[in-house]
Amino acid sequence: MSLLATLIAQTDEAAATGLGTVAKLITAFGRGLALGSIYALLALSFVLVFKATQAVNFAQGAIALVGTWFLSMLLVNWRIPARWLGDDLARNRYLVWALALVAAMAMSIALGLIIERSIIRPMIGEPLFAIAVLTLGLEAVLRTVGNDALIGQQRGLRIPWGRTGFEFEGAFLYWTYIGAIVTAAAAFVATFLFFRTRTGIAMRAVAFDQEASMAQGIRVGRVFAIAWGAGAALAVLGAIFFSMTPFGNGVAETGLTSLAFRALPAVILGGLDSVPGALIGGLAIGLAEVFAGVYLAESTGTLGVGYQLVVPYLVMLLVLFVRPYGLFGTEEIRRV
Repeated sequence: MSLLATLIAQTDEAAATGLGTVAKLITAFGRGLALGSIYALLALSFVLVFKATQAVNFAQGAIALVGTWFLSMLLVNWRIPARWLGDDLARNRYLVWALALVAAMAMSIALGLIIERSIIRPMIGEPLFAIAVLTLGLEAVLRTVGNDALIGQQRGLRIPWGRTGFEFEGAFLYWTYIGAIVTAAAAFVATFLFFRTRTGIAMRAVAFDQEASMAQGIRVGRVFAIAWGAGAALAVLGAIFFSMTPFGNGVAETGLTSLAFRALPAVILGGLDSVPGALIGGLAIGLAEVFAGVYLAESTGTLGVGYQLVVPYLVMLLVLFVRPYGLFGTEEIRRV
């Protein structure tokens, strides 16, 4: 998280401590659900790639950064599609933003497909550790390119509804929080429905046994491509909502590249190969981080600045002591 975003988040958390008991609880719960939904989207992107390839993609954060930069570039620099539909500050600003979002998502999916086809697919059959190290190198390259594109500055996304929200029982909630929660819910419903389709069943078969799937005529390369394309789209979607909230406060290299690593506790907590685990893990980690920030804000002098960022890892460690494969992960028994 960037320094500015950290200060803004801590200011919001400190302000929440001055609210009444009910308003404070609602504020923390709303912020926690929003951040948890963002983590859940990132966790789902990890899970889809892992289920298909059995490899962890450490480049998800950099892909998210580049994809969010795509949206900022389309809206701010190139004014697409505003130059044809009218200024995005006019009454059609929602349509302009939605079309730019679709275009940015399409570009992100294309980036994921290119990476899978040119870099990952030739590594099929190689040790999984080698693929993981390769994604780390890819993360460094994409992060450098993204940082150069941002010129070290934060960029806006011209959110059509701005930093507006509504009050409920004395608590103020941003509309972006609601958008993140609804988007995550729609993504998980779509994923559950997808796994009931023919292609989804093929992906589940590939996750179970690649060689047996190939023997049954399943095109494993096509499954890999779908997983990487969907994973890139979900990662970018999570990063976009993160940039739109006070958590991220704009498109910044420091915040977005670390976002995927901040979501890793959610992935491990839920289980690397579990879609329900990605949802439960993301929400649990988001709520734990925000509640710690709100209810322990007065102890900053003792705990230090940014202590709430450590809480997800503590929760993850506590769960792993009891369930080493995560809450919903598949246990593996190997002969030794």
